[in-house]
Amino acid sequence: MRRKTVWITAALVASVLAGFGLYWFQPWKLFTSKTVNDAAPIVASVAPSGAPSNAPQAVAMLVSHGSLITHEHETSGTAEIVRLPDGKHQLVLRDLSTSDGPDLRVWLTDQPVVEGQAGWRLFDDGKYFEAGRLKGTHGTLVYDLPADVNPAEYTSVSIWCKRFSVSFGAAPLAQV
Repeated sequence: MRRKTVWITAALVASVLAGFGLYWFQPWKLFTSKTVNDAAPIVASVAPSGAPSNAPQAVAMLVSHGSLITHEHETSGTAEIVRLPDGKHQLVLRDLSTSDGPDLRVWLTDQPVVEGQAGWRLFDDGKYFEAGRLKGTHGTLVYDLPADVNPAEYTSVSIWCKRFSVSFGAAPLAQV
């Protein structure tokens, strides 16, 4: 009888631990992906020809940009901050390719991008702004930035796993 009680207790503990592990790590997300293709603004680097310099711009202007590098998970694509004709800003991730994971976010940060494991956990050490949850693992993703967010205060973008405080990938933002 005692042996049966031990086995039942062990089975219950194993079930609880397995349930916790599945909830916390969500391992099935290693095998899922989602493609999103938001309508990205048309970006110009100079004023349209023939338009006076003080004329309203019909296209967005590139403010800063950079290429995504891999951190915890294989990640590629580009990150751009653009100023729209109405003066608002957007963060655009183009040709994004990364892994799915639990609780992924897109952050603007003031931290440098460091390659390798040394760069995985830097982005919550300083100032950051959460643009939103990662909408998809592939494609073009666009995030509107609120008027009180000054893009010049941020030097990088990170695909951030909030649950484990680790960067899946990041891009340094070079001012244009």
